[in-house]
Amino acid sequence: MKPTNETPVRVGVFGLLGSGNLGNDGSLEAVLGYLRAEHPEAVVDALCGGPEAVATRFGIPATRLHWYRGEYRTASRAGAIAAKGLGKLVDVFRTAAWVRRHDVVIVPGMGVLEATLPLRPWGFPYSLFLLSASGRLFRTRVALVSVGAAAIGNRPTRALVRWSARLAAYRSYRDAQSRDAMRAMGVDTARDEVYPDLAFALPTPREWGIPYSELVGELGEAPSGPPGTVCVGVMAFHGGNDDRARAEEIHRRYLDGTIRFVRALVEDGRPVRLLTGDQVDRPVVAAILDAVDSPLVTAAETSSLTDLMKEMAAADTVVATRYHNLICALKVGTPTLAVGYAAKSDALMDRMGLGTYCHPAREVDADRLLEQFRALEQRSAELRRTLTERNLVAAQRLEHQFTALTAALFPATDHTHAHALRETP
Repeated sequence: MKPTNETPVRVGVFGLLGSGNLGNDGSLEAVLGYLRAEHPEAVVDALCGGPEAVATRFGIPATRLHWYRGEYRTASRAGAIAAKGLGKLVDVFRTAAWVRRHDVVIVPGMGVLEATLPLRPWGFPYSLFLLSASGRLFRTRVALVSVGAAAIGNRPTRALVRWSARLAAYRSYRDAQSRDAMRAMGVDTARDEVYPDLAFALPTPREWGIPYSELVGELGEAPSGPPGTVCVGVMAFHGGNDDRARAEEIHRRYLDGTIRFVRALVEDGRPVRLLTGDQVDRPVVAAILDAVDSPLVTAAETSSLTDLMKEMAAADTVVATRYHNLICALKVGTPTLAVGYAAKSDALMDRMGLGTYCHPAREVDADRLLEQFRALEQRSAELRRTLTERNLVAAQRLEHQFTALTAALFPATDHTHAHALRETP
């Protein structure tokens, strides 16, 4: 049936959403905010990793990304291997049927075109390829919005990622190196733009009108004066896709270095607030609490980027590993030190004026990290001013992004654009 003036545009959102990663869900929250503000007539639903969580939190219908419920469990028995293989075939038809029901599908941010963390080609890269191929087949516009990308060594994964990007109707990247990586992998990026990560579009505690003193009071810490709180964002870090053979060694080095650093802060009398960005990070928090065993070290319960920003806005300084932990800290204007696991972290810190304060997650040196931390704190007031300026630029760029997205995906205002989208080759 052709859409008419009375037929609302049908928008799908797609990705590993609702699966416990706060950054992914924050990107979804930003896109839903844009849709509700600029296209309130749109009917939105999701194809995602955690449909129950997405439906409950965001109030939109959601469908499970994979037919096989054991998709993310390692298949060792013949029955499980067969079921997973059958699931890959069934997902071809499930994804196609879902895409066909939509006029537009948005992939909201996330590092969907990279493999900086362990990733198998038949996992999410395969799912993303099915999405883009279905979009091209049924003339449903697929938009990759402010996504992350990186050079990929594994040939099957690289091929799936390349074709996923090529078949998409719209692409934008969260940093210049992501666009460069896709160009190097054979994607024509001449018309692709670079914008900040979508999480920079989320409101901050000050924008909610919550006084700083109230934020601090909720955390039970003194608002000013020594010793100030340090937020330490940790990660279940085991290296990247090419580090599988030494994953445990990398994890142990990261954990040991982080424990030593936290212990040094406690010896200086500093309260430490441990933060995570994904459910899988919780064992790291438990290991640090057990090893340091001090009342000065506490763990925050966070379920969103909003929760992270509230914690970080009340801190003197943040030291963090996960990419969206960094974004939250920088967005609320708190001086931040990145323990980075990929080039995207270094690029983000450089763009926000803190490029000097980066430390490799693969080689955490507690003494060097402490030295960088103290140097960061000495420039705290100056860096807060810098972050205020850079955040203003990021907000302006994202306004431009959403304007461009409307022009690309919703070119008419009377819903006849849905038919036009179907007719666009």
